[in-house]
Amino acid sequence: MRDENTEMEEADAALAATTDQSGEITDATASAIAAIGVRIRGARQARSMTLQALADATGLSPSMLSLVERGRASPSIGSLIVISAALGVTMSEIIVDEPVEDEKLVVRSHEQQIVETAQHVIRRLIRDDRTRGVSIALNQYEPHTGSADRPLMHTGYEYGYVLEGTLTVEVNGVSHEIRSGDLIAYDSHKPHRMWNHGEGLVRTLWFNINHD
Repeated sequence: MRDENTEMEEADAALAATTDQSGEITDATASAIAAIGVRIRGARQARSMTLQALADATGLSPSMLSLVERGRASPSIGSLIVISAALGVTMSEIIVDEPVEDEKLVVRSHEQQIVETAQHVIRRLIRDDRTRGVSIALNQYEPHTGSADRPLMHTGYEYGYVLEGTLTVEVNGVSHEIRSGDLIAYDSHKPHRMWNHGEGLVRTLWFNINHD
């Protein structure tokens, strides 16, 4: 489990990253963070799972999880992935208010949920087909930002295609630089994380397949 002081510092940074120039958290951001926390708490309680049990399953501290559930910290994409996996739900069930029907032919831009993490990674969930276990997202990484500080492991398989820039993807301790036009694929059970080490923007199209 990670050092609790480090997590508290990251929580403070998360809140700082979601404030406007006046130092106030924007209404839209605060509402989104609070809604995510409510869904996480609801899913946990529905499974009669304690904060400590969720902490043991995710590697996050109970205090950090409590901050997230109370809307006092903005969870990273990596944290959302491990939390949703531990709860047995898809990440979209945590971040989306009303899921798009699986059989819907067209998903309009305004129907796609957008989440910005404290690390300034913007994730647009284009389609989440829970029946077939397929999730498609457009991810945008600002310079020197990433999915998580430590490698993650969860169920499924991933395909990542770089639309713009160069993304470093670490899988099983080996780093791979994928550039515009490149594709990477790997088993999500293997420890992995993504990072933009450059000075420019990185945009990717990511497919998560989960049939477990």
